[in-house]
Amino acid sequence: MVKFIDEAKIYVRSGAGGRGCVSFRREKYVPRGGPNGGDGGDGGDVYVIANENMASLLDHRYRQHYRAKRGEHGKGKDMHGKNGEDLYVPVPPGTIIRDFDTGDVIGDLTKNGETLLVAKGGQGGKGNARFVTSTNQAPRNAEPGGEPEERTLLLELKLLADVGIIGFPNAGKSTLISRISAARPKVADYPFTTLVPNLGVVSYVDGKTFVVADIPGIIEGAHEGAGLGLQVLRHVERTKLLVHVLDLSPMTGRNPVDDFETLNRELKSYSPELYEKPRIVAPNKIDITESREKLEEIRGYFEKRGIPVFPISGATGEGLKELVRETGKRLEEMKKG
Repeated sequence: MVKFIDEAKIYVRSGAGGRGCVSFRREKYVPRGGPNGGDGGDGGDVYVIANENMASLLDHRYRQHYRAKRGEHGKGKDMHGKNGEDLYVPVPPGTIIRDFDTGDVIGDLTKNGETLLVAKGGQGGKGNARFVTSTNQAPRNAEPGGEPEERTLLLELKLLADVGIIGFPNAGKSTLISRISAARPKVADYPFTTLVPNLGVVSYVDGKTFVVADIPGIIEGAHEGAGLGLQVLRHVERTKLLVHVLDLSPMTGRNPVDDFETLNRELKSYSPELYEKPRIVAPNKIDITESREKLEEIRGYFEKRGIPVFPISGATGEGLKELVRETGKRLEEMKKG
C-alpha cells in the first residue's frame, strides 16, 4: 500500500549565472585583435509542475533539496557559456505551494502539466567584448554571474474530487465508496480504520462519471486538530458536494442528528465556505430492523431543513443506485448553474 502524504517541506535553489570572460584575440599577423570575451550562461530556473501520475507528496519526504544547474562561464573567441538546465519538481494536481517562512500562497496547481516558477536562475555576466566603446577599445572588465534564488517551500495537497463522503468514524464511508466505485479502502469495525483519503470514480448514467473521496472520520474538535483534524478537513475544501453518512446502528449508542450537528459545527469552525456546501444525507445501515425504526424521524428532521435524505445499506447495497443517481444529477445542475 502506498503511503499517502499530503504535506511536505522542500528547499529549492536556482542556478547561478556564469561569469563573463575577459579575453583578447591573439592571432598571428593580427597585433590588435581586440576583446573577444564571451558572456556567461544563465542559471537554470526551478519550476513546480503538476503531474497526474503522482498520488501523494511522499517522494518529497525522501528528497527535500532541489538545485538547478548553474550557467557555464563565458570563454574566449566570443564563446558564450551554456545556460543551466531548468529543474522541474513534480507534485500531484491539487497542490498548493506556500513560502515556508511567510506562509504566503505562491501558487495553486490544479491541472496536469501546469507549472509555477519558484526560483529564477541568475543572469549570465557579460564578457569584455560587450564593453567596447569608442574611447575604450580594450576593456579589461567583465561581469560576474547573477546570484541564484533560494527559498523553502511548503507543499500542501488538497484532493480534487467532485464529492466528499463525510461522517463520524465507523459510519460506513469506506464501505460506501467500495460499493459505488472500484476503490478498495480498508474496512474494519474499529474507529479510524481509514487514515488517508481514498479516491474513486463513480459511473452513474450513460457513461457519465464523477470523482468521490472518502474523507477519514471527523470528530468533535477536528478544526482544532483533534483526531486526524486539519490533516483531513483540507481535503473537503475542493469538493462541490458533500454526502454525509449517518450511522443508524443501535449498537453504537449514538444519536445521528447530534452527530450531524456536531460535524456541521466542525466544518463551520474550519471554513464557513465549507459549511455552506450543498449536501445529501445518507442514513446508513438500514438493513438493521432497529435502524429502520429511526428512519422516519430522521427523515423529517432533515426534510424540514431542505436537505435531501437517501437511506442506504452499505452492507446489502440497498438505496445505493438512488443515492448515486441523485448525486450525479445534482452535480450536473451545479455545472449548468
